[in-house]
Amino acid sequence: MPASAKLLSIATANAPNVMTQTDVVRVAQALFRDRFPGMDRMLPVFDTAGIRTRQSAMPLDWYLTPRSWPERTQAYLDIAVGMFARAAEAALDQAGLKGSDVDVVITVSSTGIATPSLEARAMARMGFRSDAARVPVFGLGCAGGATGLALAGRLAQASPGAVILVVVVELCTLSFRMEDLTKADIVATALFGDGSAACVVRCGGEAGFASIEAAGEHTWPGSLDVMGWRVGPTGLGVIFDRAIPPFARENLRPAMVGMLERQGLELEDVDRFICHPGGMKVIDALEGSLSLDQGSLDHEREVLADHGNMSAPTVLYVLDRARRQGLPNRSVVTALGPGFTLSTVTLRAAADAALRRPRPGDRAAARGTGSGRV
Repeated sequence: MPASAKLLSIATANAPNVMTQTDVVRVAQALFRDRFPGMDRMLPVFDTAGIRTRQSAMPLDWYLTPRSWPERTQAYLDIAVGMFARAAEAALDQAGLKGSDVDVVITVSSTGIATPSLEARAMARMGFRSDAARVPVFGLGCAGGATGLALAGRLAQASPGAVILVVVVELCTLSFRMEDLTKADIVATALFGDGSAACVVRCGGEAGFASIEAAGEHTWPGSLDVMGWRVGPTGLGVIFDRAIPPFARENLRPAMVGMLERQGLELEDVDRFICHPGGMKVIDALEGSLSLDQGSLDHEREVLADHGNMSAPTVLYVLDRARRQGLPNRSVVTALGPGFTLSTVTLRAAADAALRRPRPGDRAAARGTGSGRV
């Protein structure tokens, strides 16, 4: 069997502005009450979202003025490149590497259009080599963090010794809008924040803090309308055409069981699920579907409270918190995104990284430097 890819580092970089949920509610009431019939009935969404603070690409006042698609795109380019660089620099520094050591750069982002893509725009600042391979990925939405990590693992295994850098950047708040409002837009305003995360993956050499055992995806037929973007005159607008929590509660478990079976594993073999916290109701649904004790997904709730739903980077924020506390022996990173798709990455903690081994009886509660060339 080929050697497994190692996860050498993980880092996050927040967007530059902080919004409290209290401020967002105040502004949303003032802006939307006359534009959206039934706004008062939607206000509880802000209270039950489980969010205290979020970070945003632009100051809160910026969102009070209607914005064109070119204005939103310019804001994306101005902010996303810097967030890309900060997350990437931190991840490389943790791994004892620099930009010139990177052989492949995977860039995951679905909240803005950038051609040339973000890694090309950050190339001079990062010091990437001119022969570094660029892999920009668009359209994965909330599943992008898990799928990007899985792709990095596959590329690392295919080219032992190569340094694979995956950077995930999402500026979801740029989709906030005041015109043509839908219920989905109100929910997005209550949930979305901005963030970035980066990981370094390599096959061979250092042990890292975890190895990538396997990865898997499951896409449900006939589910294109569950989640995605709609394109309008002023830019991208969110689609939530089906209630995601009940869909996850009903459908996640059999899909997860099937993916684990293909890896020779069962649910009971997983010590910790590391989940994308799409919202508080989604977290509750994940716990119910996977037969986890209520409150088991504690890192998920903390990340949601401190950052909101940042789409693709969010699950990597959760993984970073879990890593800092000490990964158990085996964990599964999992995220749901447009498709409608479940994306997973199975991790095995390195011996010196598994600082908090499950005690007997804990498993049920946890479930209830030369570079290579490519």
